[in-house]
Amino acid sequence: MGGRMANGEWRMANGGWRFADLPICEWRFAICDCADGVVYDVRGLVKVYPGQTRPANQAITLQVYQGEIFGMLGENGAGKSTLVRQMVNLLRPTFGSIELFGQPVGQDPLYVPLHVGYMPQEPHALNNLSVGEALFFTAHLREMSRAEAGRERDALLHVWQMQELRHRYSPRLSGGQRRLLRLAVAMVGSPPVLILDEPTNDLDPQRRRLVWDVLRRLNHERGTTIIFITHDAIEAEKIIQRVGIMHDGRLVAVGQPGELKQHVDQKLRLELFFSPEAPPGLPPGTNCRPLEPGRWLVFLERDQVMAVLNGLNLERIEDFRLQSATLEDLYLHYAAQL
Repeated sequence: MGGRMANGEWRMANGGWRFADLPICEWRFAICDCADGVVYDVRGLVKVYPGQTRPANQAITLQVYQGEIFGMLGENGAGKSTLVRQMVNLLRPTFGSIELFGQPVGQDPLYVPLHVGYMPQEPHALNNLSVGEALFFTAHLREMSRAEAGRERDALLHVWQMQELRHRYSPRLSGGQRRLLRLAVAMVGSPPVLILDEPTNDLDPQRRRLVWDVLRRLNHERGTTIIFITHDAIEAEKIIQRVGIMHDGRLVAVGQPGELKQHVDQKLRLELFFSPEAPPGLPPGTNCRPLEPGRWLVFLERDQVMAVLNGLNLERIEDFRLQSATLEDLYLHYAAQL
């Protein structure tokens, strides 16, 4: 599956691609060797904004390990963005410490930018640049030659399917296109760590799938450590290997989703979709929660599943989904404990 240049555009044989086949420059700064595999070590972190009495982050302790995809889940205002802004040395903690590859993030102002590609929600610095310029100048600032920066720009335009937007200025992009540009800028130079703040907001389903596909490939092929924050539990479940759940400034749970689900009730979730004018019949005593007209959520013990499914009048069912506890259930469970 080799690559080739055709009419100035990078194309891949058989319609597929790998990062190894693209002319993307390898990250040129040495990664600090961490024998214990810890990339980020956050300990006792507290952040209180000036003029506020309630901490935005309260006593957060967290480790992120090399090569993992870590999701930070929580509602708007939970303190997720405040946490990652401290992790990339844009905010100073009130108390506590943050180390990246064993070095305090605030010790050297260039240390984090040389090891972390950060995608904020609103990077105003890109507003006066075209898509191609933003990628080229970012690559040049990361010490690539003009030729290397040009190749990096072209390869990332290909990865994010933005070739036709190369000369368009950021203010003229749609919300989804600007988000893809911020993702591409974060990836310039293949940093060993990516921190992405709400990477799929404003994206249509096709572009959301592109984001998850690219991030999976990046993690699998290059071992990139990826940390992303979101309030969308359904989206997060598609890619994460470990999750941190935040609520009201606190980190209330950390672990693999399968492990955390052991603490949630083990009932299965049967979601039913039907015409509101013709609801299906369910056995007496079934635990059913109406979500909206034409949509029910039914909680079933495992030994109830076959009887309920066999008893459904499928002519009245437009669609159904059967699943175990989700990340959304996890979040609701742990948030309710406080």
